[in-house]
Amino acid sequence: MQNNTLLIVGSIAIDSIETPFDSRKNILGGSTTYSLVVSGENVPTSIVGIVGYDFPKEGKKIFKKYSNNLDDLIISKGKTFSWGGKYLKNWDDRETLFTDLGAFEDFKPVLSKSNQNHSHIFLANIHPDLQQLVIDQSLNSNKIIAIDTMNLWIDIAKDSLHNVLSSSDILFINESEASLLSGKKTIYDSASIFLDLGLKIVVVKKGGQGAELFSNEENIKIGAYKVNVVDPTGAGDVFGGAFISTLAQGGTLSDSLVNGSAMASFCVEGFGTSCILNVSEEELEDRKSNLYSTLSS
Repeated sequence: MQNNTLLIVGSIAIDSIETPFDSRKNILGGSTTYSLVVSGENVPTSIVGIVGYDFPKEGKKIFKKYSNNLDDLIISKGKTFSWGGKYLKNWDDRETLFTDLGAFEDFKPVLSKSNQNHSHIFLANIHPDLQQLVIDQSLNSNKIIAIDTMNLWIDIAKDSLHNVLSSSDILFINESEASLLSGKKTIYDSASIFLDLGLKIVVVKKGGQGAELFSNEENIKIGAYKVNVVDPTGAGDVFGGAFISTLAQGGTLSDSLVNGSAMASFCVEGFGTSCILNVSEEELEDRKSNLYSTLSS
């Protein structure tokens, strides 16, 4: 099998989460964290990011375990980025209670030589200008770039986001974000516009209804594995990390959809990374088997 490797660039955070039923304070979060835990199991994974002097020992242990290269993890004198959020009863709406960027405010990703030639790059959810910096520093002309984004960047940095999309291969986006970015009402029309930008694959995340993949050659739908939702934070990052790492490992698009959906279903069953850190092979295979049965094209 090819010696593929993955680079993840995103946020590393300390989160405080409130849900309609429970709450947790000061738990490990951030798009890099969630995607690393699931990718590091599949393919050699490196990260680029920044944390503060207050970053917990538990977080350092997790990063050392799942990443094979921490050369570009900066330990700053400032505080680690922290975020607080509150979910409403429908789980679809979320209020930001506070954001303290800390050391992340001045973060500019710089790739060491060891991180300039990865076969796959996951540009997890951060400002498009930071994502572009990573693209500009990557020297592998055959790399596959996957990008995740959110409504904030669509609202305040749409031009920068379009530039990143034009240099990327795979887009992960949810239904409302797809409509906001494309100006179209249906995910089919949105996907068509995104593919016209030069993207090869568009994956629209539909929450409890699963996900749908679009390319110029095929359209694949997958259902969702039904679970009791405890905390949806990070589910999209887990989906993206599991998808791109499965692809890097040599999996098909269907395999990648299934693994992404399965791992996301574990993520929402607990706060933070608690459940994805303790997935048994037997449980994973059971959920993947169930999800393969929901695939259609």
